[in-house]
Amino acid sequence: MTVSPDLHLPDIPNRRWPSPRGMLKLTKPVTWFPPMWAYLCGIVSAGVTPGDRWLLVVLGVVLAGPVVCGMSQIVNDWADRHVDAINEPDRPIPSGLVPPFWALAFAIVLSGVALWVGSFLGPWGLGATVVAVVAAWLYSVNPFRLKRSGWWGPGLVGLSYESLPWFTGAAVLSVGAPSFPVVIVALLYGIGAHGIMTINDFKALEGDRATGIRSLPVVVGPEVAARIACIVMALPQTIIITLLLVWGRPIFAAIVLVSLIAQFAAMRVWTRDPAGNAPWYNATGVTLYVLGMMISAIAIRSLEIGG
Repeated sequence: MTVSPDLHLPDIPNRRWPSPRGMLKLTKPVTWFPPMWAYLCGIVSAGVTPGDRWLLVVLGVVLAGPVVCGMSQIVNDWADRHVDAINEPDRPIPSGLVPPFWALAFAIVLSGVALWVGSFLGPWGLGATVVAVVAAWLYSVNPFRLKRSGWWGPGLVGLSYESLPWFTGAAVLSVGAPSFPVVIVALLYGIGAHGIMTINDFKALEGDRATGIRSLPVVVGPEVAARIACIVMALPQTIIITLLLVWGRPIFAAIVLVSLIAQFAAMRVWTRDPAGNAPWYNATGVTLYVLGMMISAIAIRSLEIGG
């Protein structure tokens, strides 16, 4: 990553060993929820009762959250340590709680753990784990560093956080490739998550501009980026509502529609001040989005069970 020579990076304490609290903080437990939730949506949508496969359900949730998502957060913080020195200098690496070498080593170890745990989930589960691990490194690390792009970066994360865990959960219980409704709805929610990832870029505007990260808020400005994010989140949900109607599930379609209408109201508030209201929208509009995911999963389950 190229950093402007006139940037002043804060002094980092010379610490030999990482702080355990800092190591945990690196994994950002608050970010584990989306992939864990998506994996559970996949479990529900499969239309298969876990029976004696509950251990696989638990393993998959742990894999999606603390292991793969935690690993991806560490890789991102390690690759972003110069950006974080500007945006959030209290993070574990720029603050000195965790030396960069230890962060990188932790990420590599967790990558190996992810592949090991994924091997217990069968060929589909392992394949999805390999894709998730590779995507995490491609997103953050040079020379690829797809997060430089406001289009490719959020798209990759959205698919990795929502579509891939959903697909994996369904595949593990189905012991094979999921059905078309499962795949298409998981894919659509992953595409919509591109908008959610764009919301997270608003907090890093200053550092992204200084270090050459071409996020949508940097490239097109906060106001336009917010409108694009709204469209990207709303369009896939509109398609899902239509599909639920076509599949004969009008009640579920109506519930997702109500959720989307509520999101429109939240979007109006957010777009008045995209940077300032981004945390508020994350707590309201995004919550409605993920609730719609589970409603859709239940609807697909009724399709799978009903034939």
